[in-house]
Amino acid sequence: MRFDVYTPLLLSLLLSVVAPVIGGRVAPALAARVLTSAAVLTAAATTWTLVLLAAALLGDAPPVVREAREDGRRLVDPVPEVIGVAAGVALAVVVWRVHRAVRAERSTRRALRRLCAGQPADTELIVAASDVPQAFAIPGRPGRILVTSAMLGALAPDERRVLLAHERAHLAHRHGPLVTAATLAQAANPLLAPVRSAVVFLVERWADEQAATAVGDRRTTARALARAALTAGRARPACTLHFTDRAVTRRIAALQTSPPPHLWPAALAVLALGALPALLAADATGDLLGLLSGVLN
Repeated sequence: MRFDVYTPLLLSLLLSVVAPVIGGRVAPALAARVLTSAAVLTAAATTWTLVLLAAALLGDAPPVVREAREDGRRLVDPVPEVIGVAAGVALAVVVWRVHRAVRAERSTRRALRRLCAGQPADTELIVAASDVPQAFAIPGRPGRILVTSAMLGALAPDERRVLLAHERAHLAHRHGPLVTAATLAQAANPLLAPVRSAVVFLVERWADEQAATAVGDRRTTARALARAALTAGRARPACTLHFTDRAVTRRIAALQTSPPPHLWPAALAVLALGALPALLAADATGDLLGLLSGVLN
């Protein structure tokens, strides 16, 4: 059990190291999905290992020890009391962090819904009169795109088409839930912060590639991205899925080359890396149940 419950934490670090590499070499759509899935699996596994470590304290309880001795069974891989207590404290912190992240996500969604209040149900594009250049997708049913007049005024007609295609890609491919899942995974396991950063970057790259395909010109897409970034240089939009972000330089550089390949072997390896902690946690669960079987039965 000891190996099974500690290894997922080490695998979290490994996934965090691998995430930026995969994000730069694998097609954004595939990389974003795989990294998000791996992060969710790893976060769930590490959280469950904290539960197991805390619950393992029951293995040192007098009834369990007495039952084992009477049956002639050996207590395998006992967990030190200090580790079990620390795991219980860490688990409480995880619950608090996830609760706070969920509240933040709900608050953001409510704020976005308020922006759409009073708009006709069939309205996709909302143009807000504002001197602050912003553009972002608003997930929901239906999804909306909000663009300020300052942003539209700064872009040429072909660049506006790029911007709208970019935001439509966010809505069509449900990038919001992907980012939310990665955010909650990071809340449960702070070691996964680099994975969440990679997912946020990848959904923007994914939308860039979709926009380039829609307008049929990668150079125009790169130019639109650069102009939007320059226009919004002094603004700091709060929305996670905004069109301009801190990784704009990398995104522009990516648009000036060919789209990255899918590299399925690398993607499957990352997915396996995310699944391994879950398998180890399942094995550790079996060990703990075996340890407590005398009392449970």
